[in-house]
Amino acid sequence: MGIRERVDRYREDLELFETPNEKFEYIFDLGKKHTTLDESQKNDKTFISGCSSPAWLVAECKDGRVYLKGEGTSEMAKGMLVMLLDIFNGSLADEILEFDPKYLETLGIIEHLSPVRQQSLEAFLKKVYQYAKECKEKDG
Repeated sequence: MGIRERVDRYREDLELFETPNEKFEYIFDLGKKHTTLDESQKNDKTFISGCSSPAWLVAECKDGRVYLKGEGTSEMAKGMLVMLLDIFNGSLADEILEFDPKYLETLGIIEHLSPVRQQSLEAFLKKVYQYAKECKEKDG
């Protein structure tokens, strides 16, 4: 399943909810699946600069695929990380680099995020694309 298909799967789930608050509750529930990183993995390289609450993203490149793990500190960050990691994790670096992040707007929740949370999403995506670029260069 590709990135767009994973986004579509989440969009279908989110369409079941009528209000933005119900959609946010869904995101918070996703956060219950949140995992943590080892303290050694939380450093300047993995820190997501620009997030509204502290968050880290670790990547491993194997056979042209980007494997991601992350940790956030706020409830919203935890939920968004679970969803976004599920969407991008294990994807080919080329698929990530070719994916238009505007497609995430089809989820129907991005426009309800505060400007600060939207900046956090952009910071996360920037880090994912950076890791994908590094992976492609490494395996290229």
